[in-house]
Amino acid sequence: MIEMDADAFESLVSDELDQLPDEMIEGLDNVIFVVEDRPEDGSLDLLGLYDGLALTERDRYGLGELPDRIIVYREPHLDTCDDEAALRDEVHTTLVHEIAHFYGIDDARLHELGWA
Repeated sequence: MIEMDADAFESLVSDELDQLPDEMIEGLDNVIFVVEDRPEDGSLDLLGLYDGLALTERDRYGLGELPDRIIVYREPHLDTCDDEAALRDEVHTTLVHEIAHFYGIDDARLHELGWA
């Protein structure tokens, strides 16, 4: 486990977002990224969450829709990682995993691809 305050963690998440390929980010429409301390149930088991409707499940989407959210949980990441390099790797993997859900890729396929 490592220690990192909320501001420093948000900055790290932002840095990792900037490292993702443009092709992955350009297709994100009406999506916001949020950092929270823990999931609602208070557990340390969940690193991230895609809260929205995947592109593959949308029949109509547009004006007036609330944005989808990709949530990155700070405390579970800090609990899982031993140093900042491991934390950056885990945040990167979490971002890719949750963005993949936006594009309609499920956990089984992500596992096959090595992103679960």
